[in-house]
Amino acid sequence: MAAGLIQRGMVRIALMNTLFSNPTRREVMAGLGATAVALVGGGAAPQATAKLALHARPATLALGTGQPAAPIWELAALGPPNVVRLKRGDRCEVIFRNDLPVPLAPVWYGLDGAVTADPLRGCPPGMTETSIISIQNAGTLLADFRLFEAGLKQPARPLPIIADETNRVAVDRDEILLIEEWRLRSDGTVIAPGSDPKDTTALYTLNGRTSFELPAFGNQRMRLRFINGSQRTVLAIKLENHDIRVMAMDGQPAEPFLARNGALVLAPGARVDAFVDTARSAPILLHDGKEARQIGSLTITGWLERRAPLLPPQPLPSNDLPETLDLKGALRFDVALGAPDTGWTRPASFSASAAPAFRAKAGRTAVLTLKNPGPVTTVFYLHGHHFRLLDRLDDGWKPYWLDTLAVEPGQTQRIAFAATYPGRYLLESVTTDWAAPRLASWYAVD
Repeated sequence: MAAGLIQRGMVRIALMNTLFSNPTRREVMAGLGATAVALVGGGAAPQATAKLALHARPATLALGTGQPAAPIWELAALGPPNVVRLKRGDRCEVIFRNDLPVPLAPVWYGLDGAVTADPLRGCPPGMTETSIISIQNAGTLLADFRLFEAGLKQPARPLPIIADETNRVAVDRDEILLIEEWRLRSDGTVIAPGSDPKDTTALYTLNGRTSFELPAFGNQRMRLRFINGSQRTVLAIKLENHDIRVMAMDGQPAEPFLARNGALVLAPGARVDAFVDTARSAPILLHDGKEARQIGSLTITGWLERRAPLLPPQPLPSNDLPETLDLKGALRFDVALGAPDTGWTRPASFSASAAPAFRAKAGRTAVLTLKNPGPVTTVFYLHGHHFRLLDRLDDGWKPYWLDTLAVEPGQTQRIAFAATYPGRYLLESVTTDWAAPRLASWYAVD
């Protein structure tokens, strides 16, 4: 793959959806109850149907044979070390324990209209907080506490979470592939984003390993959930000699299509669900815009006999996002990415009293014109709603939904979303420069 693959690749964006007023715990729970009543048409709030214990804690990163592990921080799920699985429609009690020396709060990417506590109001060190969230859509989600990166003393890793469809999807295997980027010093330590990367080298891991092997049978249909867990770099990922059929992006089903040149291009935080029909052993290649490298391999260990050949897959079940958007009657807003005079600020100094980037009316379509005035690609994250990437002529949209978009230097992109969930939601912006700060703003749906 050439470096130009990333530069010409589809632009995207990714993250989450969460209220960010500064409520007390009583107000949070009251809001949750009100939301639940609205959903069920009155009466008492329903009981939680799932429970998830999250733990922010110290961890280590294996750097390879003969090298000592490097200290990092991580968000982990307590219990058996399996993939965290919830289900669409769950009402989930989330218990968050902070065993790190700075205030933290888990932020969810991929949930529309999620009612959670304020991600800019951190849980103090040594404390535990409980909240309830509604899993309104199936898909590949990401829980993360790195929004507070200015205070992080170690680089950190997020936690992938699967929200299963109500009915089983016809695949033989379902695997998460979390790609992460680290900056390694000569002494074996790794540094956090937002700091000077001078005299460091880039290190990439797949599911926490510098050399990852995925065993499988041939003639097997695999659902591979690719996640770009890096915080600054747009990455291209390719499974050699295999077609990669895109089925979902940023946690929302797409009209299935084959990845261009067999490669997926993912902005930081982006997630792509792809179906792959295994044919032979093959390397898993990554390109970061500078060079290609192998970060893993698919290893065929046998052959799966079938009564009938595999047919092209059907689209994933809908999460009930609108089929059409009213662009003619849309509310339109300009958003300059990262411009300090337009309300963007570091999360640590964010004030809920600041003016919103825009206010949309519930039930209307909102069109955002995203302008990147800077010299570096900037990644934009919309919380609370997924959006369509509009065609250049603003007369149609791409056949997928996103919550994350990378906008190239000096470029303008237009996105549209249905303002469905009243509330106040977070916006994020960060350039693809390791030393650059993460910035925050907000918008309202009234």
